[in-house]
Amino acid sequence: MHIHILGICGTFMGGIAAIAKELGHRVSGCDANVYPPMSTQLTELGIELKQGYLVEHLQDAPDLIIVGNAMARGNPLVEYVLERKLSYTSGPQWLLDNVLKDRWVLAVSGTHGKTTTSSMLTWILEYAQLAPGYLIGGVPQNFESSARLGNAPFFVIEADEYDTAFFDKRSKFVHYRPNTLVINNLEFDHADIFNELSDIQRQFHHLIRMVPSNGLVLFPENEQAIRDVVAMGCWTPTEVSVTQDKKSQGWYAEKLVADGSQFNVYFKNEFQGTVNWRLIGDFNIDNGLMAIAAARHAGVPTKVAIEGLSEFINTKRRLELKGEVNGIKVYDDFAHHPTAINRTLAGVRDHVGNGRILAVLEPRSNTMKSGVHKDTLAQSLALADLVFIFQGEQVQWSVDQLIKDCQQPCIVNNDLTQFINQISEQAQDGDTIVVMSNGGFGGIHQKLLASISLCSTQ
Repeated sequence: MHIHILGICGTFMGGIAAIAKELGHRVSGCDANVYPPMSTQLTELGIELKQGYLVEHLQDAPDLIIVGNAMARGNPLVEYVLERKLSYTSGPQWLLDNVLKDRWVLAVSGTHGKTTTSSMLTWILEYAQLAPGYLIGGVPQNFESSARLGNAPFFVIEADEYDTAFFDKRSKFVHYRPNTLVINNLEFDHADIFNELSDIQRQFHHLIRMVPSNGLVLFPENEQAIRDVVAMGCWTPTEVSVTQDKKSQGWYAEKLVADGSQFNVYFKNEFQGTVNWRLIGDFNIDNGLMAIAAARHAGVPTKVAIEGLSEFINTKRRLELKGEVNGIKVYDDFAHHPTAINRTLAGVRDHVGNGRILAVLEPRSNTMKSGVHKDTLAQSLALADLVFIFQGEQVQWSVDQLIKDCQQPCIVNNDLTQFINQISEQAQDGDTIVVMSNGGFGGIHQKLLASISLCSTQ
């Protein structure tokens, strides 16, 4: 079968392409921007890539068109497909019909931590020699690609609550029908498709309704928004991560080092083992607990899961060290929601102690650009010593207000070159610079390292 994918260079759709190719299909695709690293990965798999959304891309008459959720009415190819009644489907629906319906699906959902937890869980299953299939919305560094079919019954998927396609406005994850469901956390996000938190909770309720009675739902006990969803109806056993005072009731982590690089794992008050890993931050401990618990449901002994995590390499763009110049470290992080920003900076603060942290933020997500979180943004940056905010062209509110709201010095600029120079001029030996954005941010990381190096020679 010849499958053509609209929007193929997104991480999810690129993963669909890789799996379709592995199943033996001829796969082609197009995107508005065809560029590395996804274009390189797909080309190496023998997938035909085309630039732009031109109707001639479909003159080869594919048997099926998979439509990415970035495709909207008015797109030339979307209109062409509808007018000629070509066969089309969504990525999540294709995945269900061709891969997931016969697999033990381990789905990782929640507002934050999906990619990291999915990567952890997949690695644990791999470490246990279960050869899982997976589709992760990032680049897991323990693997060669972001998706594969796998040989085992198990398939790990990052379960996103964003909508499925222009013709299916349900959340993607309702197509996944998990046996094991992780809900990391639940907050308001995606203001471009949801009006309020209750809209998102309704989608999670639909997801829980699909988990079988011999499955498992995992979540943090102290997340009220998740408890409210479970209260809507849950027909599946649950396990929870808990705090110290409820240690006998679920999964619990005891930090042994302030930055979270070492911690003990308990389940119902019984010691399971100690994780020693390369990651930092309480949020990663939370992610790790969920991954251990989900792997246990799939039959992996907790001891083996703990050993696996000790060899886990974090996903790219999750507190990824991009380089160090003159004693100044530059990290890249995907944080783009106030809670994620706060937890990222808290992990860095625990790691560097009294060292200076320079927080560099691009408000780029649809929700952040709309200004929904503007009133809580300054507080989320409180642990940084200096704050730098880039006012991108699509940001619909003036970030100048942050200068007044921030407790520490805050610099705002809309010119990337000037912005980088301002950061470089302020950086000092021993500083940690944390760049936070869910986009490429104009290649700021290497430009910043070069600018810092240049400043030191002048």
